[in-house]
Amino acid sequence: MMKTQNNQQKTSNKKQSAACATCPAHNAGNLLKLGVNMDNWDYVVALAGNPNTGKSTVFNALTGLRQHTGNWPGKTVTRAEGGFSYGGKQYKIVDLPGTYSLLSTSLDEEVARDFILFGQPDVTVIVVDSTRLERNLNLALQVLEITDRAVICLNLIDEARRHDIQVDERRLTRDLGVPVVPTAARQGEGMQELLKAIHDVATGQFVCKPHRIKNESPAIKRALAQLVPQLEEAFPNLPNARWVALRLLDGDQRIAEAIQNGELGDLDAHAPVQPEQDSELQLTMA
Repeated sequence: MMKTQNNQQKTSNKKQSAACATCPAHNAGNLLKLGVNMDNWDYVVALAGNPNTGKSTVFNALTGLRQHTGNWPGKTVTRAEGGFSYGGKQYKIVDLPGTYSLLSTSLDEEVARDFILFGQPDVTVIVVDSTRLERNLNLALQVLEITDRAVICLNLIDEARRHDIQVDERRLTRDLGVPVVPTAARQGEGMQELLKAIHDVATGQFVCKPHRIKNESPAIKRALAQLVPQLEEAFPNLPNARWVALRLLDGDQRIAEAIQNGELGDLDAHAPVQPEQDSELQLTMA
C-alpha cells in the first residue's frame, strides 16, 4: 500500500513539474529575506561574473535609468537593482558582487552564492570576458552546478575581434547546455539578443541542460552515492542535491546549517511545506 502511495506521489510531482515548466522559478519568500521585493515584477534575474568583465556595463545597458543601489541585509556589501520590460513581462535584475568563485571563502562570494542558491533567480546571467574565456569559465561552471537556468553573456566580443580571437558561441551553447550570447555592452551590440535569451529561459521556451563536470575520485563518488539519495529523500524538491552533497563533503558550514534548520526544504517556490521532522535530517556515511 505504501509503495503504491509513493508511486502516486512521484507521478503527481512529475505532473506538477510539467505544469509549472513555464512558471517563475524564483522563491519570493527567500528573496524577501534577501531584501528583494518581487511585488509588481514577473521574473528576477541575477547578474554574476568575475571582476573586470564589463558586468556593470551590461547591467547599465539592460536597465538604463531604472536602477537603485543599497546594501545587502546585514552586510556591508553594496547591491544594485534595476529593471526592464521584455515580451510583456517585467524583469527585476540584481547585480551580484563580482567574484572568481562561489566557494564562500569571502563575504562577496557568500552573498553571490546565497542569492543564486536560496533566491533561485529565474535566470542567472553569467558575464564572461571573451578575451579571457578559459579563466572566466571557472565561475560559469560553478554557477551551472547550482542552477539550470542560466545565460552566458560573452561580453567584450569587440575586444576579442580586435585581438583576432574567434569564439564559437554555437559550440559553447551546445557544450555548456545554456544560451551563449556575444555582446559588446559599451556599444550596445548583442543586447537585444541577450534580452531574448533571458526571456526564453525565464519563460521556459529554452530549456537549459547545463554541463556538469563529474570527474571525482572513487572515494568522493562513493560518498555522493550515499549522500545524494538521503538529501533527495529529505528534500524531494531540492533542485541541486549533488551540488549540496559536494559542499557538505567540503565542510561548508552554511550548507550544513541550511540542512539542520530546514532552510533547504524551502528551495522549491512551488513545493508543499515539508513535514517538520525533515529539518532534523542527520546525514550518515558508512
